Amino acid sequence: MKLPFTIDQFLQVFKNYNQSIFPLQIFFYLLAFTIVFLSVKRIIATDVIINSILAFFWLWMGLVYNILFFTTINQAAYLFGGIFILQGILLLYYGVIKKKLSYQFQSDRFGLIGSLLIVYALIIYPLLGYFAGHSFPSSPTFGVPCPTTIFTFGIFLWSSKKMPWMILIIPFFWSIVGFTAAFKLGIWEDSGLFLAGVLSTGILLLRKYTGSPRGTSIKLLFIGL
Repeated sequence: MKLPFTIDQFLQVFKNYNQSIFPLQIFFYLLAFTIVFLSVKRIIATDVIINSILAFFWLWMGLVYNILFFTTINQAAYLFGGIFILQGILLLYYGVIKKKLSYQFQSDRFGLIGSLLIVYALIIYPLLGYFAGHSFPSSPTFGVPCPTTIFTFGIFLWSSKKMPWMILIIPFFWSIVGFTAAFKLGIWEDSGLFLAGVLSTGILLLRKYTGSPRGTSIKLLFIGL
C-alpha cells in the first residue's frame, strides 16, 4: 500500500512538532529517567507515578502528536490518535485505579531485555537517526510514538506482576503499523520497534498464560520464533 505522504512531508511534521513544543523534549527525558529511577529505588507511590507518566505519554502522543500534527499529512492519524488516547486511559485504569500494573527492576533476563529496549529508545534511537541524516528538529524525538512505544515495552518487561493482555494490544498494534510505515520511508531506527513489539508481547503473554518462570518464558519465546 502506498503511503499518502512523502518522506519529506513526514520529516517536516517532526520539524513542526519539535519546534512548537521545545524545550518539552528535555522534560520528557526527565520523566523517562524518573520512571527508571523509581523502578530501581521503589517508594510507596512508585506504581501510581510510573503508570501516570506512561499514561501521560500515550495521551500526549494521541492528542498532540497524532491529532494536532500528524493529521496535516495523514487523515488516518485521527484514528491513531484515538487509539493512543485509549491506551492512555487503559494505563490509568489498570495501573492507577485497579493497581494491577507494578514495576521493579530485577537483574535477570527480563530486566536485561527491558533495559536494552529502554537504552535503545532513549539513547541509541536518536543516535541511529542522526547518523541516518535525521537531525533535530527534523527527527522523531522521545515523546513521539515509535521511540516511546519501545520505551513502554522496556518498562513493561520490568513488570513484577502478570500484565492484563488488554494493556498489550495497542502497543503491539503500533509496533507493526509504525514499523511498516517507517520501513517504507527509510526510517531505519524504527527497526527496533518491530523487534520490541514481537519480543516483549510474546514474553509477557507466555509469562501470563503458561505460568512459566521469567527465564523459562524467554526460552519458550525464542523456540517459538
